[in-house]
Amino acid sequence: MPKMTMTFQLVLGAFLEAPEREFYGLELMNATGLASGTIYPILGRLEGLGWVESRQEDPDVGTREKRPTRRYYKVTADGLESGHAAIARAHRSRKQPAPWWLPRTGGAL
Repeated sequence: MPKMTMTFQLVLGAFLEAPEREFYGLELMNATGLASGTIYPILGRLEGLGWVESRQEDPDVGTREKRPTRRYYKVTADGLESGHAAIARAHRSRKQPAPWWLPRTGGAL
């Protein structure tokens, strides 16, 4: 189980709020308000856990748009399930209400 720091939860939460979506680093920085030096190590941890997978975009796209090639990240099925459980546990341990996007179960969170 990863250490559920607030910054880790912010990044993971961005994926869990929009599980069908791919993000690139700058989008996650804007969504979470975190700096690249915080985002990228967390993305590495998420990939190491198998909760997020990444892909490099076609380099021609970046060249055509006159920008660096992006790496896109997407939550995996395991990341979706494990991430929801981890966020729920973290909120329960702090006696905080669960985020609105966290699936509700029969039991109390």
